[in-house]
Amino acid sequence: MRQNTPYRGKRNQKIMKVNEILSNGKITLSFEVFPPKTDAQFESVRQATIDVAALKPSYMSVTYGAGGNTRKNTVAIAKGIQDTTGVTTIAHLTCVGATKENIHNTLDEMKEAGIENVLALRGDRPRDFEGDPFVDFHYASELVSEIKAYGDFCVGGACYPEGHVEAANKSEDIINLKKKVDAGCEFLTTQMFFDNNIFFNFLYRVREQGISVPVIPGIMPITRAKQVETARDLSGCSMPQRFLNLVDRFGSNPKAMEQAGIAYATDQIIDLIANGINHIHVYSMNKPQIAKAIQKNLSEILK
Repeated sequence: MRQNTPYRGKRNQKIMKVNEILSNGKITLSFEVFPPKTDAQFESVRQATIDVAALKPSYMSVTYGAGGNTRKNTVAIAKGIQDTTGVTTIAHLTCVGATKENIHNTLDEMKEAGIENVLALRGDRPRDFEGDPFVDFHYASELVSEIKAYGDFCVGGACYPEGHVEAANKSEDIINLKKKVDAGCEFLTTQMFFDNNIFFNFLYRVREQGISVPVIPGIMPITRAKQVETARDLSGCSMPQRFLNLVDRFGSNPKAMEQAGIAYATDQIIDLIANGINHIHVYSMNKPQIAKAIQKNLSEILK
C-alpha cells in the first residue's frame, strides 16, 4: 500500500483571485481534480490532488459531485491544496438541489477555508431523479448573481464551444452565456473539445456578442480508449478523424494509448498558445503522471 506523505515544497506567497492570475500577462496552465465520492476514498484522493498541486500549476479547480453530494469534500480538498502547497484553488458549486440557504452555508464554509474562487455551474440533471432538481436556482446566471451579492468571491463559469446539449441552437447558447457574464462571471472555462478550430470559431462568436472576459480552453487528455464514449456522452463533443485514428491504432495498448493521448493534448495546447491563447486548463482528473507529462512537454513554452 502506498505510504501517504505530505508535500514539503515551498508554498506560494499568497492565495490569489483567478482574475488576478489571468491578468498578469503570463501563460498559465491549470489542472482540474475531483473530490472523493466516499469518505473511505478521501485519503487516497487527497494524496493524488496534492501530487498534482506539487507541480505548481497556476491554479487548480476542484469539482462538485452530482447533486452536490461531495460538497464537504470539495471544500476540504480545495482547502488542503491551498494550505499544503500554496496553490490557488477554485471550488465548484452547482444549482442542482440547492436552496439559497444551502448556497450561503457552502459559501460560508469556503470563506472560512480561505477559498476565494468559485466556479458557478447549473449542473447536470441527476439520472433517475424524480421531480425538479432545480430548487431556488434554475440557471447558472442566477447562481452567479447570488454568489457576487453574498461575498467577495471571484466567480467563473463554464461554456460550450459546440453548444450546450440542452440549448436550442448555438446562438441561444451564447445569449445565455452573455447573461452569465452580465451577472458577474469574470472568466469562462470551456467544455472539452478535440478540434481547435471549434474553439477558435466559438471565441470569435463570443467576442462578437460583446463577451470580453477571458475564455480558457479546457483540454481533456484521452489516455484510455473507453474514455472516448464517456467524453461523447458527457459533452456531446465531436471528434476529428485524426483523433479517432489514434484511438483505433493505440487503444488496445494501454501504455501506447496514454503516450499518444498526452501527445495529442500537448499538440492541441501548443497550437492554442501559438495562436495567442495564453491560458490553458487541463482536465487532469487526479492523475499526477498525466499532468506532469503535459507540463514537461511545455516546460520551455511556459517560462
